[in-house]
Amino acid sequence: MDLLDQKYLWASCLWGAIAGGYMLYGWRQRSAIPFLGGAVMTGACFFATVPMTLICIATLVVVHWLLKQGY
Repeated sequence: MDLLDQKYLWASCLWGAIAGGYMLYGWRQRSAIPFLGGAVMTGACFFATVPMTLICIATLVVVHWLLKQGY
């Protein structure tokens, strides 16, 4: 895996920004679900690009669903 590949860097930047936003939102609102969603997405950056993207998309869907359920 080439960590300096342009596509890898852009994907990491995008998903890192989304994960950071979730973590910051969860921290400020004192809500565990968005905070843990951001933490899982942050941990996903240690995988290759395709699994990282799939994990992040699944995490976004699960967090959205949990928020709609009222958690």
